[in-house]
Amino acid sequence: MSWKPLFEPPQNPMLPIEGDDRLFPIRRIFCVGRNYAAHAAEMGNEVDREAPWYFNKSAQAYCAGGSKIPMPSETQNCHYEMEFVVALDRPASKVSADHAMEAVFGYGCGIDLTRRDLQAQAKEKRRPWDLGKDFENAAILGALTPKAQFGDVNNQQIWLDHNGRRVQDATLSDMVWSVPEIIAHLSRFYRLMPGDVIMTGTPAGVGPVGPGSHLKGGVEGLTEVEVSFSE
Repeated sequence: MSWKPLFEPPQNPMLPIEGDDRLFPIRRIFCVGRNYAAHAAEMGNEVDREAPWYFNKSAQAYCAGGSKIPMPSETQNCHYEMEFVVALDRPASKVSADHAMEAVFGYGCGIDLTRRDLQAQAKEKRRPWDLGKDFENAAILGALTPKAQFGDVNNQQIWLDHNGRRVQDATLSDMVWSVPEIIAHLSRFYRLMPGDVIMTGTPAGVGPVGPGSHLKGGVEGLTEVEVSFSE
């Protein structure tokens, strides 16, 4: 008997690459929680300086930068969170921080959407955050820039404008956990593989979006990312 799938399996979503006609297939999306002290404080939390911690978004949460999307369903309080994105193109398993960057292909800009009210309800009941974090169009990602073209990650500015008003403004050096430290730590718990994407956390200044909102964000040296919401 010849076996075949019941229906056509979906393809992995793919990110554009600056200066390249190839595309980067997304395998998994890891997100770092509370990686900027000022953001943790504005949410009434403290940074865990013992180790970074994570939540996940499925690849199907991907939304291409430049899209116009509907407001997320079942929420009255959807927040934007600007993020520096790291894309891997080599396996990494229990690597040291000294060798972690060997797995990096490049970097991009991302916006993490959060159904904050659903996240708060989950926290109160000590439940997972999936409904608040992992949903359609919740990971808005722009084009990737290869690592060599971007250079070292240090004090590049990261920012986001909401309807033309600057609401988030920090530098990558403000991250509590650096990119090599994140990759090294994460690789202890997962065998990281080509196509894995890491959203490294958001600075202070997060807030709600509404119908007609427009978001535009960037990291110095990278292609900007933007998204708008239907009225």
